[in-house]
Amino acid sequence: MYKRLLRPILFLFDPELIHHISFFIIKIFINIPGVKYLTKKNFSITSKSLEREVFGIKFPNPVGLAAGFDKNAELFSELSSFGFGFIEIGTVTPQPQPGNKKKRIFRLNKDQSLINRLGFNNKGVNYIKNNLKNKGKIIIGANIGKNKNTPNAKAIDDYLSCFNNLYDCVDYFVVNISSPNTPNLRDLQDKKPLTTLVRKLNLHRNKKKKRKPILLKISPDLSKKKLLDIISVIQKEHLDGVIATNTTVTRESLKSESKLTSELGGLSGKQLASKSNEVIRFIHKKSNGSFPIIGVGGVFSHRDVIEKLKSGASLVQVYTGFIYEGPYIVKKINKELLKKSISR
Repeated sequence: MYKRLLRPILFLFDPELIHHISFFIIKIFINIPGVKYLTKKNFSITSKSLEREVFGIKFPNPVGLAAGFDKNAELFSELSSFGFGFIEIGTVTPQPQPGNKKKRIFRLNKDQSLINRLGFNNKGVNYIKNNLKNKGKIIIGANIGKNKNTPNAKAIDDYLSCFNNLYDCVDYFVVNISSPNTPNLRDLQDKKPLTTLVRKLNLHRNKKKKRKPILLKISPDLSKKKLLDIISVIQKEHLDGVIATNTTVTRESLKSESKLTSELGGLSGKQLASKSNEVIRFIHKKSNGSFPIIGVGGVFSHRDVIEKLKSGASLVQVYTGFIYEGPYIVKKINKELLKKSISR
C-alpha cells in the first residue's frame, strides 16, 4: 500500500517538508493510547535467531536506523515501534546550527537514491541530551560531529563536548569524520589527525565507570591506502568498530536527469550499495575480521542485507531504503532472514 498509494503522493512534495510532516504525524499517531502497542505487534519480529551480540551489546535484530533520520532524538521511541534493532541519532554538534541553505535534499527516483547536503543541521547537544533522558531499553547510538565554524585544529573539543555530554544517555558512539557536507571534515580521516582525535576520546572514555563502544563512520570514496591507515588506527587505538559507509560524492551510471545528478552533496540509496559493499569486504579481509562492521548504503531488501553480512558486516542500517520502501522494510527483511537462517 505504501509504494502504490502513499509514496506517490508524498513524493509530489519537497523531501525535507515531507520529512517534517511525517515526523509530526508519527509523533501524534503512535502516542494515541494503544497505538504504540499495536504498531510494535504489527511491525516487529522477535526471535532469538535474529539476536546478535556485537561489541558487548545484545541487539534484538541486525537492522538499525542510520543517523540523519532522527537528528535531534525527537522520535526514536516512536521509530523503534517499526521493528528497528537499534537507532542512531544525530549527527550531533555542541552548538545548534541550521545546516546548509535549502533546498538541500533531492530525490533521484529513477535511481532509488537521494542526494543531500544538509550540513549537520541539529539543535545542539544540550537539547538532544534532554530528549534522551528517558530512552528506556531502546539501543541508541550517538553520531557526533563538529560545528561548521569550528576549524579542524579545534575539532577535538567539539567531539569531546558531545562525547562527554551524551555518555550516560546512549549505548555507543559514532565519530562522524566522513560527511561530505561540512567543509574539510573528511580531512580528519587522515592518519595523523584521526589518531590524535581517537586517542583523546579514549583518554576520556578510560575515566568513565562503564566502557562504551566507539566506532568510526567512514567515506566510501577513500583510497585503499587510506582504508589501510584507518584499519591500523582502529586496531592500534583499540576502537570498537567501523560504520561503512557514509554517502558518496561520485556520480556513476545514474539514470536520473542531469539537473538532479549534478547537485552537490552526498549520494545515498541503491547507487551506493556496490561501493559500500566493496569497502566492507576490503576492511573485513585486511583486518582479518578483528573488529565489527556496521554496513550501510543501499539496503532495500533482505538480499541487500545478506550481501552486506556475507561481505563481513555484523549489523546493517537503513535510511534511504526506509523512505523508498516504507515502514514495513524492517519486518520484511527480518522475516526473510529467519527463513534463510543467516541472521547469526
